[in-house]
Amino acid sequence: MALVAGSTTRLWTLVAREFWRKTRRRLRAGPIYRWRYSGRTPERVLIAPPDLRLADPQIALEIYYGRYPLSGHLVETGGKSPFQINVPNRGWRKSLHGFRWLRHMRAAGTELAAANARALVSDWIAMHGNQISGVAWEPGTTAKRVIAWLQHSSVVLQGAEFAFYRAFLKSLAMQIRYLRSMAREMPDGKDRLRARIALAFAALSLPAPASALRGATRNLAEELDRQILPDGGHISRNPMTVLELLADLLPLRQTYANQAEAPPSALINAVDRMLPALRFFRHQDGSLARFNGMGATIHDRIATILRHDDTVGAPLLHAPHSGYERLSMGGVTVIADTGTPPPIDVANAAHAGCLAFELSSGRQHFIVNAGIDTYGAAEFRPLARATAAHSTATVNDTSSARFSHSLRVSDLLGSPLIGGPQHVPCRRIDQKGVHGFVARHDGYAARFGFLHERELKLAANGNVLTGRDRFLRPGGGAIRNNGRDFVTVRFHVHPDIGLLQDEQDRLTLTASQGDTWVFTCTEVAPEVEESIYFAGLGGPRRSRQIVLGFKASETAEVHWQLTRNHIAGYPENN
Repeated sequence: MALVAGSTTRLWTLVAREFWRKTRRRLRAGPIYRWRYSGRTPERVLIAPPDLRLADPQIALEIYYGRYPLSGHLVETGGKSPFQINVPNRGWRKSLHGFRWLRHMRAAGTELAAANARALVSDWIAMHGNQISGVAWEPGTTAKRVIAWLQHSSVVLQGAEFAFYRAFLKSLAMQIRYLRSMAREMPDGKDRLRARIALAFAALSLPAPASALRGATRNLAEELDRQILPDGGHISRNPMTVLELLADLLPLRQTYANQAEAPPSALINAVDRMLPALRFFRHQDGSLARFNGMGATIHDRIATILRHDDTVGAPLLHAPHSGYERLSMGGVTVIADTGTPPPIDVANAAHAGCLAFELSSGRQHFIVNAGIDTYGAAEFRPLARATAAHSTATVNDTSSARFSHSLRVSDLLGSPLIGGPQHVPCRRIDQKGVHGFVARHDGYAARFGFLHERELKLAANGNVLTGRDRFLRPGGGAIRNNGRDFVTVRFHVHPDIGLLQDEQDRLTLTASQGDTWVFTCTEVAPEVEESIYFAGLGGPRRSRQIVLGFKASETAEVHWQLTRNHIAGYPENN
């Protein structure tokens, strides 16, 4: 209980800090501070940094006709500027004001697309350029916009008249000064790091004194050293965050080189660690494992980033700082969460999925976590984050970590994960012909008095995955039969997989092409229940799950096995 009290105290400390931060932000947006953001207008853009994000000329055409497909939502403006209409979807508004969609205009490569880009930037300057408020001026959104305006300045300024040219540079300079004043007080996490990336881009791309570049480089290095873990993961433990940050850091590294400036060693080292980390989370079909905020994967995005990975070797198998394990053999990949929750400051998207795993065979996923519907309704997020949405064990239908749903908290912090496992010791097993691990967590110890231990072993050239789930008291002794010891071990099956149960309680998992796997359990008869897979590219899909239900006081340990019956000869190609 002391751990829960400590987490609650930390939560309210963060609430107080965020309230003060937002108060200061409102003050800095007022007339008393606003004069500080005015100053000398740069004469020109020295260099337009590259953009590695995928671009589609068809989207540029859609935008020209007033249809804006942003953040998973299509909004038709009916001939009005998108900055004039009130769209309730917050994600769509953030994407609109972030201006990353300018890359589609660049991909179109036409004078019409350039003129449309220029007109939209002009609309934003006229409607929001001098009114520092709302979504448009949130520091995270401002950082995205600064990067996008710099990266696509050649398109926006193509054929521009002098008046627009000066207005563009004046607004850009104002946004940079605003971001510089806000960066140090931004909440922890990727937005604060992206703000430092944006300021480094600005110092390289616009005429600036050498001291400005030195300061931006120093601040960037400090943030990278703090947020990027030694194994290349991010402090949020979200695989998607690694992908998103690499899409900014790789162009920044190239921009330093293009300007004949030495990139900081922290940047070089971070990228060199993050590229293997991205490969660590990747299944053979190119998708990322669904842990801690990861939803559907757009495969081409990952392929574009990994073209910059010069190592092109086998992925790491052990990410102790990020808290993950990987087993890989014979075309089979298992990725498991063996870490404690991320710091509460960056736990707004974290999941209660300790000791959950995913299994893919060749290019087909068999056992998965539910993931999140990235662009779907917010009310489904708590379901996707719960332990029951992961391929692991729950006790008494309770998650291994708690989520804050207080209205006072959510207005400032969202719904951070609090409590949860404090200790997750993990021991790797690497023997001849066998890869595996043993890990345990104490997420249920305070409430129910026992621990969950899981052992996974992949053997026989990837044809057999054996698992053992054990429940034990911290000090030894038998688990009490007190009505609070009911355990459910879940294995969520990918919706593309067929699932049949025979009279011997064997479950056959069948893909339309490729391998077939058979699930068996020694102590408990498995059952099949309905489930939902949130991370589909087209949105949530119905699926099924294999369930082992029992009382830990009567069955303290279960042994299960997944056996591959048909081998399609998939090579290891991660």
